[in-house]
Amino acid sequence: MGQYYVYIMTNKSRTLYIGVTNNLERRILEHKHHLVEGFTRKYKITKLVYYEATSDALDAITREKQIKGWLRKKKIALIESVNPKWKDLSKEWLRDSSLRSE
Repeated sequence: MGQYYVYIMTNKSRTLYIGVTNNLERRILEHKHHLVEGFTRKYKITKLVYYEATSDALDAITREKQIKGWLRKKKIALIESVNPKWKDLSKEWLRDSSLRSE
């Protein structure tokens, strides 16, 4: 059994992106370095502000869809329940990495 993550990222304008992955660190680096075309590259979404883990892939996908269906106000309340200052939660992981982005 692996680990699966639902995560929320943002940019300076607080545009929200919700995703799911089985490797959070790799996926966040892909977003930060704009390695994947699409929404996060277009809107420069590079800041991880929320994530949760589960051991079940189906649960992660279901949770991602649930959060995506919420109003923005509820998504913000979720983020602020664990990260009231909207800090980049991935900074600690990247501190010693040569791939670190500012």
